[in-house]
Amino acid sequence: MNTPNPINVTFDLGNGRMVKLETGKLARQADGAVTVSQGDCVILATVVATREPKEGQSFFPLSVDYQEKFASAGRIPGSFFKREARLNDYEVLTSRLIDRALRPLFPDDYLCEVQVLVTLVSSDPEVMPDALACLAASAALAVSDIPIQEIISEVRVGKINGEFVVNPTRSELENADLEFIIAATDKNIMMVEGEAHECQEEDLINAIEIAHNAIKVQVKAQEELRDKVGVSGKRDYTKPYRNEELNQKITSFASEKMLAIASNASAKNERKEAFDQLLADVIAHLGEELADEDKKLIKLYFGDLQYDVVRDMMLNTSKRLDGRGLEDIRPLTMEVSPLPSPHGSALFTRGETQSLTTVTLGTPLDELLVESAATSNYSKFILHYNFPPFSTGEVKMMRGVGRREVGHGNLAMRSLKQILPGDEYPYTVRVVSDILESNGSSSMATVCAGSLALMDAGVPFSKHVSGIAMGLISKEGKFAVLSDILGDEDHLGDMDFKVTGTREGICGVQMDIKVDGLSMDIMRKALLQAKQGRLHILDAMYNCIPVHRPDVKPQAPRMVKLIIDSEFIGAVIGPGGKIIQEIQKTTGATINITEVGKTGEVSIFSANKESLDQAVAWVNSIVAQPEVGDEYEGTVKGIKEFGAFVEFLPNKQGLLHISEISWKRLESMDGIFHEGDKVRVKLIGVDPKTGKFKLSHKALLPRPEQSQSRNER
Repeated sequence: MNTPNPINVTFDLGNGRMVKLETGKLARQADGAVTVSQGDCVILATVVATREPKEGQSFFPLSVDYQEKFASAGRIPGSFFKREARLNDYEVLTSRLIDRALRPLFPDDYLCEVQVLVTLVSSDPEVMPDALACLAASAALAVSDIPIQEIISEVRVGKINGEFVVNPTRSELENADLEFIIAATDKNIMMVEGEAHECQEEDLINAIEIAHNAIKVQVKAQEELRDKVGVSGKRDYTKPYRNEELNQKITSFASEKMLAIASNASAKNERKEAFDQLLADVIAHLGEELADEDKKLIKLYFGDLQYDVVRDMMLNTSKRLDGRGLEDIRPLTMEVSPLPSPHGSALFTRGETQSLTTVTLGTPLDELLVESAATSNYSKFILHYNFPPFSTGEVKMMRGVGRREVGHGNLAMRSLKQILPGDEYPYTVRVVSDILESNGSSSMATVCAGSLALMDAGVPFSKHVSGIAMGLISKEGKFAVLSDILGDEDHLGDMDFKVTGTREGICGVQMDIKVDGLSMDIMRKALLQAKQGRLHILDAMYNCIPVHRPDVKPQAPRMVKLIIDSEFIGAVIGPGGKIIQEIQKTTGATINITEVGKTGEVSIFSANKESLDQAVAWVNSIVAQPEVGDEYEGTVKGIKEFGAFVEFLPNKQGLLHISEISWKRLESMDGIFHEGDKVRVKLIGVDPKTGKFKLSHKALLPRPEQSQSRNER
């Protein structure tokens, strides 16, 4: 085997943080393989493409998988099989960030299968690998002969203490007011995704501009690596069959009819039926004598024509498929508590998009473990998004959660968590959005429905968060920004972006740009129009439920938090957890204990008030400090000739001397008590030397002469 001859390039990420790109050492049978290193973080990216497309292939089959090896951080996976298995949500989200940036790089007529694998093989606790993953994937494509049109990269931008920082460390990111991941070529922005603590639109523009400057440096480094490798050109590939004469026939027959359908302002299903009928008419017009290969092109050319006709209509008339103006929001209806049993629920409908969202309040035991190679953290806020096929009137196999559902749910989760109460809020909160109908952005419906449901659940949610999906149509210097886009407009547009936020600022952004040379002025206009739409939706949400409910619902778990001295934590837990398990089993309450410095926080949860009160009293009795003069309901634990030992508090016993049982002199303890008997006692003293407790029952009884005088009266 030939000795590896690595080729590398380094560049400065800023403040002396050096990044190295290297190829020629690892995975040399892949079409392209590059490692990206910063500090102890090493990412390996490989790309392989088939030489020919599959027969009948009609779409570009790109697959992107990002995975973190636990060995990269010196850890063993916690699963039963002790090996990396299916991608977790964090890896899926990182894969989506890479995929969305890479996909537009390939020619429209390139249909060969491409697989991009990005692997974290060495972890640095302070380096965020997801910000380097797309750089690695793009560099691997750059040094290959796979036909890509441009080189890209991605960076994360955070605003920390008022300053924008490119690719902040993990520690720095904890104090960031905003964080966005931006992908771009050296000329154009491709993708933006992130979250913020109610930032202003101009902050987002500034973050994008700073990111683009950093990306230009990374693109230049990739070009240098490509030139060092000596990549002289890209491979030839088989282009799919096309027939321009057939395209002209379809255009001539259908364009005016298609414009009439697009201008009719019909509902989604009616419009779809009309387009389907027109397609059938086109097929009938062309006749059965067409060659099989031409028949396969009819739907392609019909779709291309629909793309052009609808876009031109919106640009020329400022009217959309459903008859709205460019800035109009579809009708809004919303309702809280549509379901009787969940802890919180809301039904949000915007046009033909509908989300039924529920909120469940749980205990700290319900927290979600979020694990990556470098970190293991618990999250108290969980959001799940479900998109069943009936929501679009389709029949599909139910095969579990897809990447799209993970991505849409993550955007909603990141947006809503900005307004959630802090760590002092004891509940674990799970939000589930079930999309019942979809024509437009269901992720933005999830944000709105989630905000309403959290208010309904009595979560101290400080203000509403809404979201809106925007679109852009541009052609030959003309452009139109669309508010609250339909599903068809999402497909037809040059940019689709989703913006969430409060009245005060932006909480989340997801943006994909499909056109070159988008100016910042157009982006500013789009963001301003998005703000107006967001505020319109917020007004309707505040009319529905203006503030969170003052208390949780009766069926939700109640919570009492007790602060105890840390020395009593062991007493509450008991040997092997015996005491805390007994309390939970007897009362039905759930107890969670957290040690904070010199104190312990005991959180007690129960949906039943009697159960909660019983558990609180039990814990209080364990941690109570006995004081002379206090009275207790005790249990006889042992009997001696000189008295009885009585447990008056958990794990606290005192001597009830024979002389303190009654005002009458007792000769012996025979027949006075039996073990397990209940007896009311008073603490009358503590031995200063031994700390033993002295109890009395007779101190609670009236003196004989007092009793006699009462009887005489």
